Amino acid sequence: MDSTSTESSGISRRTVIQASMAAGLLTGLSATAGTTAYAADPAISAGIDATKKSAPILPYVYGAFIEHIGTLVYDSLWSEVLADRKFYLAVDTQSPNTRKWRPVGPAADVTMDTKDPYVGEQSPKVALSRSETRGIKQTGLGLAAKAYVGRVVIAGDPGTHVVATLSWGDGPGQSQSVAVTVKKGWATVPLRFVCRAATTTGSLEISGTGTGTFRVGAVSLMPGDNVKGFRKDTIDLLRGLGGFWRFPGGNFVSGHDWQNAIGDPDLRPTTFDPDRNQAQSNDVGTDEFLAMCDLLDTDPYPCVNTGFGSAREAALMVEYVNGAPDTPMGALRSANGHPKPYGVKYWAVGNEMFGFWQLGYMTPAHYMIKHNLFADAMRKADPSIAIVAVGGFPASMTVHRLPFYIDPSSRQIVQPTSVKVEYGSLTDWNHRLLTSSSGKFDVISEHCYGTTQRFDLDQGKYVDVSPAESMVDSCRRGANYIKSVRENWELYKPDFPELEQNQIKVSIDEWGFQKASGMKQLFGLAMMLHEMFRASDFITMAAYTMGVSWLSYNKTDSTYSAAGVLFKLYRERFGVTPVDITGSSPQPAPNFPPGGDQPSVNAGSPTYPVDMMATLSADGRTLTVATVNATADAQDIDLSFNGFNARPNGKLWRLTGTTLDATNRVGQPPQVTVAELAFDTRANVLSAAPYSVEIRSFTRA
Repeated sequence: MDSTSTESSGISRRTVIQASMAAGLLTGLSATAGTTAYAADPAISAGIDATKKSAPILPYVYGAFIEHIGTLVYDSLWSEVLADRKFYLAVDTQSPNTRKWRPVGPAADVTMDTKDPYVGEQSPKVALSRSETRGIKQTGLGLAAKAYVGRVVIAGDPGTHVVATLSWGDGPGQSQSVAVTVKKGWATVPLRFVCRAATTTGSLEISGTGTGTFRVGAVSLMPGDNVKGFRKDTIDLLRGLGGFWRFPGGNFVSGHDWQNAIGDPDLRPTTFDPDRNQAQSNDVGTDEFLAMCDLLDTDPYPCVNTGFGSAREAALMVEYVNGAPDTPMGALRSANGHPKPYGVKYWAVGNEMFGFWQLGYMTPAHYMIKHNLFADAMRKADPSIAIVAVGGFPASMTVHRLPFYIDPSSRQIVQPTSVKVEYGSLTDWNHRLLTSSSGKFDVISEHCYGTTQRFDLDQGKYVDVSPAESMVDSCRRGANYIKSVRENWELYKPDFPELEQNQIKVSIDEWGFQKASGMKQLFGLAMMLHEMFRASDFITMAAYTMGVSWLSYNKTDSTYSAAGVLFKLYRERFGVTPVDITGSSPQPAPNFPPGGDQPSVNAGSPTYPVDMMATLSADGRTLTVATVNATADAQDIDLSFNGFNARPNGKLWRLTGTTLDATNRVGQPPQVTVAELAFDTRANVLSAAPYSVEIRSFTRA
């Protein structure tokens, strides 16, 4: 049978939804009498040729990216309840809006010991009284009704009587106290509580009475169901969703010393991030990240510091992660509890080093030298690794606006006279990378952030589109950025045959769709995914920014965000081998000159205004067809197949929202959902519901 479907749910051809739109709702979510009208003939025809296949879509295209931006990692993934658990900040009554420890009793009786701190530069010392409680306390804790485990590193004089009290309310029976044994030297004392009610205003107090003093070195409090220190709820939701996780990455990595983030977390000082001007607890380091990837059933993709870091430090990190136990760093890893090498394959050598905002930024000519030093040192530590180099296509170099460069022949600083970066010019980062660092990398990194704005080549900045674009054109801007990368890639092939010989690939290891929310953001993301799928011959990796934005979460609970619902849909339902699509409705010509994020030919399939993508499963038994319809009308497509005969019963997964502003928030009913429907494959019209992302599954007869 050479045909496809009209849904048995009753969704019809070319649904007219003006009345429902006026009410602020999207139709096409379910079939209701009086909401549909029928077009006599489909306006679009499309042919899917299952015999014309492209390179498979690898799982790594569904990767995720996260970095230490303040407390992002600790709020979303790490299960620690306490802030400043190692006393980076003084215990006092200052800064009332800052989450930190406060004195219990007279403030003067809590001082900071800077002569013999347990970790970092200071530890609190509490002078006790026989008649009045003295100590430290942290409030504003988010607690669930469950067991909590923790520890306190403590030392004190004989005659001290210390207790730890967890409170989830102010009334009787709304707290639990446990005795803390205090010795003269530092000792770690385990804590265990059972919180009886959920709260966002809980507290933990460590206080006592007696004579002398006690000191506190570090405190920790986590839910009893944590998994290796991570939140069980967010880990469960994210498990298997990302093809890999890139970390630490981002601007943070250029000021990060990985050797400060291994070993006993209680003995790791809180560090200061010079990029964000924020302190972070330093609890999630190299081993924790690798443990997290194991919990998520995904591959790690670490990034080394090419900003303020050195090639030697990067090589030591490779040896720590992948070296045998009898190597110096492998022995240190074993001592830290992981004798077996992690066997990490892909390594990012730096982050956005072309950017003047980056710590340790260097000119292109100088940076190529630095990359080569790193690559050689890292491969000496482990020749089996794959190196991902910091890249920059003319599209992204135009958008990022290099402020200057150095002419290698004259060694003079040159200010670019044109915003647009031309292929092969001195501001074409990738051309210089391929020329100066050939053989020193396996993958080129690229970062593409789509937005509803456009990059204006005359003004050299992003601007609002005026007059306003249609929803389809606005949502396509991110996909256009990917399409620009595709066009740039083709320019390199004649001069660099190793690209044509499939020796080098591309990783879009930061990407997203910005300045949009609700369904508009989802349409933009889905179109960007489709454009990366179309480039599966050379885009083999991609990392969504940020991976935890697949979730909506608070201190104790989480759910899938709207973006998470979209990615889960594609990860679970879409196929792996793209097949050819022809159509009768090509994308319109661009309204703006090519350059930067605007390609010479607009992104998308020849089925305008619908963006369509088709794939086969790995075994070739299932064909999936994805459609993005960012219009207010149902779009009928007369669909035919070549090389694929389907069984009558098909499945449809339809992602829609209650309104265009729909979102999913933890603690509230989801507004963006996926409905599973059945359809008859013997019909010859595919009707893409208004404002929807849909995946249809056909099983080979």
